[in-house]
Amino acid sequence: MNFADKVIVFNRELSYQGKLPEGFRVLNPYLDNPETMEVMRQFYHKYYHDGIRRKFIIGINPSRHGAGVTGVPFTDTKRLESVCGIPMHSAHTHEISSVFVYDMIAAYGGPEVFYKQFYINSPFPLAIVKQTKNGQWLNANYYDDPVLFESVKEFMIESLEKHISMGLDTSKVFVLGKKNAGFIQQLNKQIRLFGEIEVLEHPRFIQQYKLKEKQEYIEKYLLALGNY
Repeated sequence: MNFADKVIVFNRELSYQGKLPEGFRVLNPYLDNPETMEVMRQFYHKYYHDGIRRKFIIGINPSRHGAGVTGVPFTDTKRLESVCGIPMHSAHTHEISSVFVYDMIAAYGGPEVFYKQFYINSPFPLAIVKQTKNGQWLNANYYDDPVLFESVKEFMIESLEKHISMGLDTSKVFVLGKKNAGFIQQLNKQIRLFGEIEVLEHPRFIQQYKLKEKQEYIEKYLLALGNY
């Protein structure tokens, strides 16, 4: 199988059956929306239909408006269509992390150049949501609650090992988010999956709190990823 086929099989077989603390849920877009599987297939066939060894960029877990809908990390439906040329008809989403990532990808040289060198995914590759006191469901991170982290830890390790088995270069990986990096470093000490770990600010943090310095952060990404 080529790289695309391996990712598609991984996503098709994704299923979290473990326990969760009260108030948390896992969303699986591949089960919830048949079109998610279709647009995800189109994306990976377009950019990953080869046997090239790629570097690994590690997020946290998908948001319910990004990969939680499209099945493509850091990609909302807007950028899936406008940048990647893949329309999604059953959902229309805007996700702020996706805005930064695709501005950075444009500065890197565009999706064809970027995705030929990098693979993005998360240690917990499904969206997690938490119920608020008024009954709303909001995005949650795997590390937001210590019981949640312990519940999903083994699944995270298995997922990382499956990502690596696709043929990723693990000598140096890029982790998005400082708190995320702390947990990834903790796991790496336990099971030694990666060599060097370089930490970059999370796209959501940049878009929410550092928007005036966005260009500086794009340049920081380009320098870290080797294209500046």
